[in-house]
Amino acid sequence: MSARGPGSITRRAPPAAALSVVAWVLSVAPATAREASPARPERAAAVAAQSGAGAGAAAGTPTRSSARTDEARRKALERGLAWLREAQRRGADGSFPADGARTTSAGTGPAADVGGFAPVAVTALGALAWMAGGSAPGRGPYGRECADAIDWLVARADLDPRSERAGYISRTGDALSRMHGHGFATLALAQAATASPHTPRGARLREALVLSVRCIEHSQGVEGGWDYEPRKGLAHENSITITAVQALRAAKEAGVEVERAVITRAVDYVSRTQKPDGSFRYALGDPLATVALTAAAIATFQMTGTYEGRAVSEGYDFLARRLALREAGPVGEGDAVICPHYERFYLAQAMWQHLDATRWEAWWQSEAPRVLGAQRADGSWSDARFGDVYATAMNCLVLAVPEGLLPIFQR
Repeated sequence: MSARGPGSITRRAPPAAALSVVAWVLSVAPATAREASPARPERAAAVAAQSGAGAGAAAGTPTRSSARTDEARRKALERGLAWLREAQRRGADGSFPADGARTTSAGTGPAADVGGFAPVAVTALGALAWMAGGSAPGRGPYGRECADAIDWLVARADLDPRSERAGYISRTGDALSRMHGHGFATLALAQAATASPHTPRGARLREALVLSVRCIEHSQGVEGGWDYEPRKGLAHENSITITAVQALRAAKEAGVEVERAVITRAVDYVSRTQKPDGSFRYALGDPLATVALTAAAIATFQMTGTYEGRAVSEGYDFLARRLALREAGPVGEGDAVICPHYERFYLAQAMWQHLDATRWEAWWQSEAPRVLGAQRADGSWSDARFGDVYATAMNCLVLAVPEGLLPIFQR
């Protein structure tokens, strides 16, 4: 993204979103105890009460009017997952090929100039898409493919606890994934670990996952956010911070200890990036604020157990205004959609987690024609910057949100 830098703004008291973070750390249990978590029944009741739709709507059950769209969603998801399998087979080692990605990468700089192939990130996203669709390493229709992708990621984790980058998941020559890729890879390992905790693969996963979590914790910046490299410093930005927080949430549910102070500081950082109009900045001191960044910020709050409060409601109000303007006509200046798949990924999560379940249905009924219409005959989606695997995995994840199989998709 553009105009990145350490920056600073006048510190203000954190909104309600920051105040409930400790409750998340205390209440989120390992996956085996998920149903007993005290916070989930309370939230389910709040959803039903605010939506007026009862338990069915609170759980995301489609209404009769949306049943046809939901069937189309499932079919599109299956076609996308099948395409990912064929793409992985062309990669030969468990990772994916660079189909459609730019042959060169600008690394960082203006968002529209950044692109290229990010093998760590796209392999993690591919594995997450299969798991979101119901498979797990060694199990399900894409069990073998999922296992190969996870093994590839584990093999690229720095498992030397004495290393300055202990736990960092990277690949030589991959200058683009960096901490974005590490966050997605940690999320994938956490989800895989909940599915196979007592196997040899599970033991290797656990070792890599614990160290990858420590890498995230140790590289948190001075301001509370994260930047592109796995080291503590002054630089920070929101799009990496969301991947770090979601990875920590999933790891916590997989039974890995997560430092409370890290989560508290991360939520405080995100809170301080909010602008008066309800949107969220790319980083502290950065004027850039977009729909994508705002949806990602809301998703960050939701990952820490905060589904309401001033910061969240004002963020939703901003999204509602911007999305309504888009529906009314051409995108205005300052609202260019630079990363459509990224934006859709976080919008889907933000809308799915809204206390009013009808918000998801309304958004999806509007977005579905764009998602389904862009799917190609072979089941893939395209992206001229980061490639077809990236685009297909991201859209499959959006399509899989109502399945609720990833921790970040669970209401």
